[in-house]
Amino acid sequence: MAETSRFNVQEWAQQAGEQFKGLDPNEPGQWPWLPKLVTFAAVAIAAIVLGWFLVLADVQAQLDAEVAKEPALRADFSSKVAQAANRPELEKQKKQVEEYVIQLEKQLPSKAEMDALLSDINQAGIGRGLQFEYFRPGSEVVLDYYAEQPIAIRVNGRYHDFGTFAADVANLSRIVTLHNLQIGQATAKEPGLLFLETTARTYRYLDAAEVDEQKRMKAKEKEKANKGGKS
Repeated sequence: MAETSRFNVQEWAQQAGEQFKGLDPNEPGQWPWLPKLVTFAAVAIAAIVLGWFLVLADVQAQLDAEVAKEPALRADFSSKVAQAANRPELEKQKKQVEEYVIQLEKQLPSKAEMDALLSDINQAGIGRGLQFEYFRPGSEVVLDYYAEQPIAIRVNGRYHDFGTFAADVANLSRIVTLHNLQIGQATAKEPGLLFLETTARTYRYLDAAEVDEQKRMKAKEKEKANKGGKS
């Protein structure tokens, strides 16, 4: 019985081997059924294995990308937690800054108040006994939200009086700064008489119409620059 079984297996193996002999790779449709089945199974297995590795590679790349984001996400989370914890203090600081800005704005005169401020500067010099050779307000320099008014000044007097004049200007209710100070001998006849040349700068806030005009001018300049860049 055992010999009959062994004989059948050998015969089947021999017949199967015969089917793989003389196969024409250019005519797979003419192959016997067993080579076709084996080839189909091999191709199917290869396709499955290749697809599996391709899918795994894509998934692994996505996983690596997400893992790489983790430090940045942790840092962002920590930053937001810190901001949330400090929010009451930040709001307090914001309020303090807003109050400070309001105080500074109050120190800036309006357009209608500029003449009075120029008169105050002039009176500060006269009050200290200084003699004005000239007091020349220049052209305004208009910026985004305020305008700057330069004033060329030359006065004659004593050195101590120059110091008190500068202190009086600094103590005015409006913001006035002195720039490019030059002091020298006014005349050879009076050795103690000096001259002071300086440029005083004062500032005023722009009214709503002037702010809108500045915004329109900025928009036109930007549009013109963009057109020039494209051409």
